[in-house]
Amino acid sequence: MKQTSSKLERLIKDYKFVFSSDEGKRLLSDLEKRCHAFVNTHDKQSATESAFLEGQRSVLIFIKNMVNKKE
Repeated sequence: MKQTSSKLERLIKDYKFVFSSDEGKRLLSDLEKRCHAFVNTHDKQSATESAFLEGQRSVLIFIKNMVNKKE
């Protein structure tokens, strides 16, 4: 269990390192636009499209959660 915990801590530090740089901040800003961070992902015409868009958004949310985790 300790090894898993240390791997997670290392990943958190890696996410923070990558996305705290100026380049990383620009990438995160771009991902917010591309991955529908601030818009509704529901598509009345297609459940498949809704699922696809929400999948993109969930990856962005995961990244942001990793970057914002307390150490």
